[in-house]
Amino acid sequence: MKLLTNPIVLRALVALFCATFAFLLGLIFIRLLRKNITEEADLSSEVLPSLEAMPLHLYSTVIQQLKQQKHELHLQSQAEQHRARVTETFSQALLANLSCGVLVFDNNGLVKTGNPAAKEILGFASPTGMSAEDIFRGAVVRGSSALMSQASEVPDEPPDELVCLADEVDVVLHGGSKRRQVEAEYETPGGEQRFLAVTVSPVPAANGDLLGAACLINDLSELESIRRQQERHGEISAEMALQLRSSLTTIAGYAQQLANNRDPELAGQLAADIAEEALRLDRTIGGFLTEKHAAQSAAANAG
Repeated sequence: MKLLTNPIVLRALVALFCATFAFLLGLIFIRLLRKNITEEADLSSEVLPSLEAMPLHLYSTVIQQLKQQKHELHLQSQAEQHRARVTETFSQALLANLSCGVLVFDNNGLVKTGNPAAKEILGFASPTGMSAEDIFRGAVVRGSSALMSQASEVPDEPPDELVCLADEVDVVLHGGSKRRQVEAEYETPGGEQRFLAVTVSPVPAANGDLLGAACLINDLSELESIRRQQERHGEISAEMALQLRSSLTTIAGYAQQLANNRDPELAGQLAADIAEEALRLDRTIGGFLTEKHAAQSAAANAG
């Protein structure tokens, strides 16, 4: 008891008790910590194989899917290329076998492509890259103004204004016109005179934007020649009608003189004059009818 009353001994006992208690708490904490570490190690050892095995299976599945998608994309690409080649071949064959000329202008007014008929009609070996002004070279539309379709949004030109054929392409490309139908006299680079019927239409994209203009060209030179021949025949017919009337009047005068004349010699001369006038009239009418029949046959063949 005296020892307990000694402050030094008391302090030593308290320090020992605290140290023992701290040692026990540390020992308990260490055991709990070791237990947790052991459990986590067990869990990690159980989960790790599954985590390592899962990516391999997942990677294999993804790789197979990517290979399948690549194969499908390759097949789709081949199909698209085949369709594009078929479409291009069909378009080229169609343009190559058209009897009318086709020129396609881009937004800048330059020819992107032209079929063989256009090259033959216009007299150019290759119009690609040329402008409408270079191709048509001042060719003037027949009449004082262009013949526009009802769908056009551009008002007619003044009746006394000369319209160039190249301007029709520009009106479609930059003037907002929906369609132009005109006829014009055209001279090839080789100096041949031709009469053309031209239709210029816009080429829209799927979204409505303007891609360019298509120019459809028909050579009406033969029909125009026949029309002019028919006009000349009409003029000749009028002249021949006057000649016929004059010849008939002359024959009638000779016949009246012959009826009133008693002189055999004069009667013979009048009869010869009548026969000569009738023969001349027959040659004139016969030649005209022959020429007219030939013109009608040519027109029928052209039609």
